[in-house]
Amino acid sequence: MSTTTQAPATVEVTAQDCNDNGTVFCPNPKMALWSNHPKVFIDLTHDGQGRCPYCGTAYKLKAGEVLSGGH
Repeated sequence: MSTTTQAPATVEVTAQDCNDNGTVFCPNPKMALWSNHPKVFIDLTHDGQGRCPYCGTAYKLKAGEVLSGGH
């Protein structure tokens, strides 16, 4: 029997997709219902990217996007 491991997805977001404090949440609304896990907030204010501790999905700001009012 073989097992295949799929690499976690990377989701590019715009500054407008982020909450006022520079976070996004996972699972995001586009994820399939079967893959739900507890909602966590991913902080993008430090280097424009972050990873979900549950599913490994990476979130990053699209090139040229800037968070306003961030830290």
